[in-house]
Amino acid sequence: MIKIEPSWGKVLAEEFEKPYFKNLAEFIRGEYLSAKVFPPPRFIFRAFELCPFGDTKIVLLGQDPYHGDGQAHGLCFSVPEKEDVPPSLANIYKEIANDVGGTPPTHGNLEEWAKQGVLLLNATLTVRAHSAGSHQGKGWEEFTDAVIKKLSAEKENLVFLLWGNYAKKKSGLVDWEKHLALEAAHPSPFSAHSGFFGCKHFSQTNDYLTKHSKEPIRWV
Repeated sequence: MIKIEPSWGKVLAEEFEKPYFKNLAEFIRGEYLSAKVFPPPRFIFRAFELCPFGDTKIVLLGQDPYHGDGQAHGLCFSVPEKEDVPPSLANIYKEIANDVGGTPPTHGNLEEWAKQGVLLLNATLTVRAHSAGSHQGKGWEEFTDAVIKKLSAEKENLVFLLWGNYAKKKSGLVDWEKHLALEAAHPSPFSAHSGFFGCKHFSQTNDYLTKHSKEPIRWV
């Protein structure tokens, strides 16, 4: 039995019955039994728990959970409050301060974004400890692609934040006559200065939401 937030469970019910997902579930179960895997099992679907289908206004796409001890808790770019703010998130905070003002938090927990309608979705929802990308190609990408397609088909006026080449490749899953795509370089220290800083995605997102009679996001 897949434990996921009820509205998402209804939307994705058919997906859970497909052979690839049953194979994925078996693989993941075995990984948790035989190895150290992040995030903890109760947080695998945390992004969906905090951001129900009907409340989703923004989709922020990441790639993999953090693979260091204590970092991953089911939300892309986010870490629990006791952890140091990761470099990419530190750059996100810098862009927010420059774009919309305010003082970013001293922690890296983005749960408040999720509760406002930001789906913080990694393409792969689990990873072996200290082994980046170790659960790629096992079925998670097919599942999260289905999530994106469902959002595109059944909702209107969403904002998709596509940072970096990996996220940009997902643009073909979305109906751009109904939704807004904002693309930029990845906020990592290796690429932020070549197209992330100055993107002004946070003000653009709120302008779009306001235009379509949706509550803007309190970024800080």
